[in-house]
Amino acid sequence: MPVFNENTAFINLCCQEGSEGSAFNPAKYNNQDYTQLKNYYMEKGRLFVDSSFPPNSCTLGDIPYLNNWEEDNVVWLRPADLMKRQNNSDEPTFCMDGASRFDFGQGGISNCWFLAALSSLTFSRDLMVQVVPMNQSFVDYAGIFHFRFWRFGKWVDVVIDDFLPTMNNELLSVFSKGRNEFWVPLLEKAYAKLCGSYADMNFGIPLDACKDFTGGVSMSYQLKQVHSEGHDEELWLTLTRATQCLSMICCGTAPKGGSYENTVSHNGLVAAHAYSVTAVSEVECLGSKVRLVRLLNPWGGQEWNGKWNDKSDMWNSVSPDDQQKRLKQDDGEFWMELEDFCDNFAMVWMSCENPNFTDGDLTCQWKCMIYEGSWMSGKSAGGDKSEVLFETNPQYRIQVATNEEKQPGDKNLMVSLMQKPQVKRSRTRFYPISFTIVKIPPGVSTHTHTHTRTCTNDLHMYELHFLNSLNIAMTNSTTHSSNEVYSP
Repeated sequence: MPVFNENTAFINLCCQEGSEGSAFNPAKYNNQDYTQLKNYYMEKGRLFVDSSFPPNSCTLGDIPYLNNWEEDNVVWLRPADLMKRQNNSDEPTFCMDGASRFDFGQGGISNCWFLAALSSLTFSRDLMVQVVPMNQSFVDYAGIFHFRFWRFGKWVDVVIDDFLPTMNNELLSVFSKGRNEFWVPLLEKAYAKLCGSYADMNFGIPLDACKDFTGGVSMSYQLKQVHSEGHDEELWLTLTRATQCLSMICCGTAPKGGSYENTVSHNGLVAAHAYSVTAVSEVECLGSKVRLVRLLNPWGGQEWNGKWNDKSDMWNSVSPDDQQKRLKQDDGEFWMELEDFCDNFAMVWMSCENPNFTDGDLTCQWKCMIYEGSWMSGKSAGGDKSEVLFETNPQYRIQVATNEEKQPGDKNLMVSLMQKPQVKRSRTRFYPISFTIVKIPPGVSTHTHTHTRTCTNDLHMYELHFLNSLNIAMTNSTTHSSNEVYSP
């Protein structure tokens, strides 16, 4: 079988620093220029209405939990008008005192997967200000806001108006606990626009949103398998390194009895639900080391009631310093032991700008490359290795160069594979996709074009073939890398 053929593609390196689609110069989603639009409406003394995502039923979409009567009673209001109806005399603000994981609670949209990722995002100020430009306010106001997301190799700037869906004078979407703070529902609206509608945010996995917030390395673990195969030590080490790198970490419980209904178990955990991992810590209890994981329920309540919960007497057996970690508020955040974490959660997802946490070396540099291609029936959709036409699949050549004098030791290759949705998120059909890595035999002649870019800790990573040489470590992810989806 030839290693290369007419379907072979070469490196298509996107988004050089400063070019359109980079972190510093995001592409204009729907060709809408935030600055130009705001200046225009300020000069005209009018408020912006987004004709590409208007305040109507199409933008809301078909919300499963709303019947026709309720949908007819959805009213789209700007923040100031909503506050007037709530008899709130305060002025609306964009963000007060910085962004926090405790700023918001889930509304009527089944998007706990998105909010779990958002909770994790608040831990990294650099990523937070990349996604949420903090120079926005209701001063010099024109009813227009913008947010940035990473989409398949490019950062995009998404413009929205500030009409928000309400019912009975309450936000139907995510709500801010500060009644006059609106960065979260506005961010949710921008992401809904990216997905196609609010309804297109119903159900998903946190890894999708983590990827769109970072453009970084993503991976997932099946916790029961990790635990049953005795890999708790490796999991703990990875979680510890990931938190040190300010990675976004989320997890999810399995559906109960095959149903995706969010039933509350006897231990306080919610079935088919996404949580964010906010910290890990090791404490000494009665002479033994205990590994603890801290989690946050995006509902803003409903916590674990097992060992090491907020009211557990086990906290009385640790040092005074460790007792300071005890959580005493019913805010949805709680601690649990690593073993209970593995027993009660099905998956954990991690996403980080930089892959260094995978091997513990937080200083090394990586090469970053992007390939784009497609599987086309009759031309480049060759199936798996057992198929006769396997060689017609898209092929990419990666040459791993090494300089043992400058960089001795093993090298690593990390690969990530993604499928681009062609239509609205909820209507996208996700296919089983995979990749195979083969070694080119010595003496085989190939046409090559080398174009690499060095990525360091303080640069945003782009999707996503990382290259640094010989030993191979692989991750394989799609936009839906698991059959599990998480509702409210």
